[in-house]
Amino acid sequence: MGLLRSFLRNTRKPEGFLGKCMVASMNYAHAALADWGLGYLPETGPVRIAELGCGGGRNIRTLLRKYPAATVTAMDYSEISVKKARNINQKELQAGRCRVIQGDVSRLPFEDGVFDLATAFETVYFWPGPTESFREVYRTLRPGGVFLIVNEVDGENPRDSRWLSVIDGMKIFNRSQFVTFLTEAGFSKVIVKRDAKRHWLCVLAIRDDAGHLGNK
Repeated sequence: MGLLRSFLRNTRKPEGFLGKCMVASMNYAHAALADWGLGYLPETGPVRIAELGCGGGRNIRTLLRKYPAATVTAMDYSEISVKKARNINQKELQAGRCRVIQGDVSRLPFEDGVFDLATAFETVYFWPGPTESFREVYRTLRPGGVFLIVNEVDGENPRDSRWLSVIDGMKIFNRSQFVTFLTEAGFSKVIVKRDAKRHWLCVLAIRDDAGHLGNK
């Protein structure tokens, strides 16, 4: 149990050998969840994308395939995650279609209104605030831009609490809390999708009215 606890604690900020193992596992363990969430985005549209908390970098490649005309700026708090994401996206980096940097979501190193889409897969559990961090995302989105959050837990399963005791700093939010936080951050519309059977949650927060997303 001690080894498992140590491994799970690397969910927040992967470090050392166990952190490398955690980052490697993220790319396949969360693939089905990520693809489910991405299914709620339109097939065309975003040109400049921010992938925040990019982990092992699998979703960078998926976003670039979904949007062939787009570029992705990916960021993670963990140096190990940044190295892994760069490694598996070498071709995309060389082609100038993406870049991967280390940074803090509470102080995003981006100018105002530069992105059409920001994504966060299995990561907002650890974001400071989170309203303050969501406000930073809002700032970097253009009018009409979308912030996509995809979580494996929806805050409505009593069993979710077991993760809080083994993963330091983790916070689990339900749909109503997300609506409150994102509205307070400035987003004008929040759409929540949920897989009730698997307790997966997908949130689309829109900086200005982009109501076509709500009909998908």
